[in-house]
Amino acid sequence: MSHVAYELGTQPECWERAAELAPSHRALLPRPGERTAIVGCGTSYYMAQAAAALREEMGQGETDAFPASEFPLHRRYDRVVALTRSGTTTEVLDLLSGLRDTGVRTTAVIGDPATPVMTLADELVVLDFADEQSVVQTRFATTALTLLRAHFGLHTPSVVADARTALTEPLPEQAASRGQFTFLGRGWSVGLAHEAALKMREASLSWSESYPAMEYRHGPISVTGPGTLTWSLGETPAGLAEQVRATGGQWVGGHLDPLAELVRVHRLAIAVAAHQGLDPDQPRNLTRSVILTAGEEAVR
Repeated sequence: MSHVAYELGTQPECWERAAELAPSHRALLPRPGERTAIVGCGTSYYMAQAAAALREEMGQGETDAFPASEFPLHRRYDRVVALTRSGTTTEVLDLLSGLRDTGVRTTAVIGDPATPVMTLADELVVLDFADEQSVVQTRFATTALTLLRAHFGLHTPSVVADARTALTEPLPEQAASRGQFTFLGRGWSVGLAHEAALKMREASLSWSESYPAMEYRHGPISVTGPGTLTWSLGETPAGLAEQVRATGGQWVGGHLDPLAELVRVHRLAIAVAAHQGLDPDQPRNLTRSVILTAGEEAVR
């Protein structure tokens, strides 16, 4: 079994632990009314998008999400939350360093505390039980988002039950043989759709895209047809499933909690990789953490 296959299978237990930890970390995470930014890179950025949308939906305060490299230093926030599995990603470390002595409280949600981030963030939330050996992120990202969902009062045991279902029910028929994948979301699940597409690219080198569901008909549906799959991770706009089927494409309507639907996509990514004879533990051109040299930073 690959590292990534093992780790994606442990997500329900990791989510339970994160939900249990959330009350004890209340003071370290955004308080109601705080103007907050949540940042990350790659997968962590997409989790930040989902978390930011959820917090605003709950009316807990203005919340933005940014790639760490694109954070607007001219804006004023009460708190910045950095999601970083490795604690070594250059862009995250640069941002946290730049925020020191500015009066902005910083919290890092991390998998490995014995890394440079521990000396740069004001507060640490350590999810070392969800850290991973794999390059391709699964359980750390979803566990970090579960921690924040629980902190916002949005986590329930049914989410974990759905995750267990996602690990055991059959994948959509013939899905692993498709050549193109599109993932759709609405509200907070738009970030999950972006992450789903990234997982398909990383693990299986597949052509994969992602959009807000209502935007899909404004152009992207033009490349849908036989051999494609369109998967909705959130609420489905009326009539969209029928329109996709009319193109000859395969439609998958999510029926589980959107985060659990992402677990199903994790499984699909591994299945597609196997179908293509790829090793998901050795994704092409990727490393577990992006660490840039001074010269590489200068030309970003």
